[in-house]
Amino acid sequence: MISLPGLLERGARINRTATATRFLDRERSWSQVLNRVSRLAAGLSGYNLEEADRIAILSLNSDNYFESIFAVPWAGFCLVPLNTRWALPENQYALVDSGSKVLLFDDAFIDQARLLKDQVDSLQQLVYMGDNETPDWADSYEELVAQHQPAQMSRRGDDDMAGIFYTGGTTGFPKGVMQSHKAIWASAIGMFPSVGMNQTHCYLHAAPMFHMADFAGSMNTLLAGGSHAFVAGFDAGLVLKIFSDWKVTHTLIVPAMVKMLLAHPDAGKADLSRLEKITYGASPMPAALLSDAMRLWPQVGFTQAYGQTEMAPVITTLNAEDHRKGGDILKSAGRPTPVSEVRLLDSDDNDVELGVQGEVVVKGPHAMLGYWNKPDETAKALVDGWVYTGDAGIFDASGYLYIVDRVKDMIITGGENVFTTEVENALISHDAVQDVAVIGIPHDEWGEMVHGIVILVAGMEVSEAALIGHCRKSIAGYKCPKSISFREQPLPLSGAGKVLKTELRAPFWKGRNRQVN
Repeated sequence: MISLPGLLERGARINRTATATRFLDRERSWSQVLNRVSRLAAGLSGYNLEEADRIAILSLNSDNYFESIFAVPWAGFCLVPLNTRWALPENQYALVDSGSKVLLFDDAFIDQARLLKDQVDSLQQLVYMGDNETPDWADSYEELVAQHQPAQMSRRGDDDMAGIFYTGGTTGFPKGVMQSHKAIWASAIGMFPSVGMNQTHCYLHAAPMFHMADFAGSMNTLLAGGSHAFVAGFDAGLVLKIFSDWKVTHTLIVPAMVKMLLAHPDAGKADLSRLEKITYGASPMPAALLSDAMRLWPQVGFTQAYGQTEMAPVITTLNAEDHRKGGDILKSAGRPTPVSEVRLLDSDDNDVELGVQGEVVVKGPHAMLGYWNKPDETAKALVDGWVYTGDAGIFDASGYLYIVDRVKDMIITGGENVFTTEVENALISHDAVQDVAVIGIPHDEWGEMVHGIVILVAGMEVSEAALIGHCRKSIAGYKCPKSISFREQPLPLSGAGKVLKTELRAPFWKGRNRQVN
């Protein structure tokens, strides 16, 4: 039987006396982690819960978070990792929707946890997992570990639900993706060849641990028997120091984090000689940014992972060898992993011809069980085992997948389809553009008009007309922005690091019944 606790136990057998976790000034061996997880599971089992009940986690990254990921299913319950970037109403929604009965939280979320305790009827108990004094309205994580004997591992696994992972909430209410033990394991198996880890390696949890992408990093490290290091939140200077001090070999981050690392004064001075792989994903990596990173850190192999929560999450990878080849291949999302079957379908669910764009649909043992409490949404997204991703893609003759855009982000202007990624790539290639998002806004004649939202590089200036003229050099006239607004503050991002285009569109579509024209 495949289960998350079983993967932890296997990792401990492979490397029992070695360091398993490292956080702040403490280290724990695999034997210690295994013992603590089984004791915490016993403590959680002491609450009045039934099998498969949900236990939520609202915390920054830590070694305790890592233990909780395995203690919850060890006790026979299901995980609900909450988005640390969400506001109170969003986390309240997820807790109510999932019917979570226990909430584990750390110091960063004491105030929010106190409010959630009174606002969510299903919550029976709160557990403080930080390193300071436990509030009088919560139980102590460390006391649960210390006061209980190791529990026997639950027999839940395989196709049983391991957790509910809420999407970033970019449109409407968040959807809870139900993932099984087997799906999480299978996604890691598919990604494993591109990551290339062994028991001597150390993985740094720099991306938020609530996100399914970091689960992929965790499970790959477990499969290899490697060690885990943690930073509570991403800080470029701290991450560069930990790369050096803790001899980190692997990490997973989003392109925005790569950009922050490169911009830090210590980027070229930190000792990254042990760093072997950086896996990135969640949003496109600008070509110039990737080129700069590869030039500064030539020993690092860059791997792109494309996927979504519904696929636990990895669908395709572009490995380090592909990156070193350079050229147009860097614009692709790579090839399907060994466990991913990928097709491109037209609007009538027919396979498109080679080189023609279609919606990306995926099948495999890592596909979701469905959306929690949303049968209609599940029926639309999961058909005969195929997950409809909502992404538009093109395959080339060598089997590389090129993501054109989100299907729902497509702009229809004057009867022509415009995919925003292509326009964004044209805009960001201008030296004065630091960041950009392209959206469709209402137009009485064309239906929708292409609009660019641009953040300029500090100290540089460029006019709207100059940017539109620049775009005309690389894309068709109908695809070029018809208007551009300049923005000083960063683009709004989801917890997964994706631009919240719904938020950017809202002012332009205010007062309209539909968000398309």
